[in-house]
Amino acid sequence: MKSLQRRFYKIQNRNSYYSSYLCLAMAIRGQGFTKKTISRWFQKLVDKDDYFQGDKKSILKHLELFTNPSEDHPN
Repeated sequence: MKSLQRRFYKIQNRNSYYSSYLCLAMAIRGQGFTKKTISRWFQKLVDKDDYFQGDKKSILKHLELFTNPSEDHPN
């Protein structure tokens, strides 16, 4: 099983100046994680200062597309 948390920390360690949101986005890119997995790890890994609470739903929706790119929207 792919470990999103392990991928996240590896990216974060290599790029200490990246935001936690960007590290999460890079960790899930093209990996096919489920909506539930993304949501759970978003809560645990992304700093609350990295996004506005009102934007959370749209951010999660975008991350879902990012992890499962369609043929119409390649990465």
